[in-house]
Amino acid sequence: TYTQASNVSVIGSTAPFFTALLAHYFMHSAGSLSKQFIIGFFIVMSGIACISFNGAAMQLNPLGDLLAISAAVVWAFYALLTKKISSYGYPVILATRRTFFYGILFMLPALGFLDFELNLARFANTTYLFNIVFLGLGASALCFVTWNLAVRELGAVKASVYIYMVPVITVITSAIVLQEKITLLVALGTILTMTGLFISEYRPKKKIQ
Repeated sequence: TYTQASNVSVIGSTAPFFTALLAHYFMHSAGSLSKQFIIGFFIVMSGIACISFNGAAMQLNPLGDLLAISAAVVWAFYALLTKKISSYGYPVILATRRTFFYGILFMLPALGFLDFELNLARFANTTYLFNIVFLGLGASALCFVTWNLAVRELGAVKASVYIYMVPVITVITSAIVLQEKITLLVALGTILTMTGLFISEYRPKKKIQ
């Protein structure tokens, strides 16, 4: 609403950086802000910028861009808290369900400030019904459960790094499903993103002496 979608795409991709930053200072995670991670981050951001702007100039929109940065920081906190919760041994589905419960609970007061009207008759429209089922079961429940599993297995920082892949997957999917053309700049951005991800995640094997 307040800024360009391309701005949000690039700014949102800084979430792994904020996750590593918070892990370094609040959880004393050794190596989360390594030189390798920083180099990979800047290469990835260059690639994502190529994909998102595709030759167009970036237009700054202070309010919207600030909200996008805030969202990236909040997501970083969420990733770290998810890792902390998993360390107590709670089942992933239980933790996700309770997260959603409290999320909905604290969102309810906002309804008084929005143009909200409860009208269940809208679900008679199959388009609305299937959209809400997809958002509820797919984009919400399934995505967050699998994300929380990834955080438990890989850790908050390592799992967050794979957020870099979102623009690349979007480009490939749009080419296959929507027959959108992949320009030279987008192809370059994809290569840079993959290279940066590899650099961020590469760990040389220690020689056994």
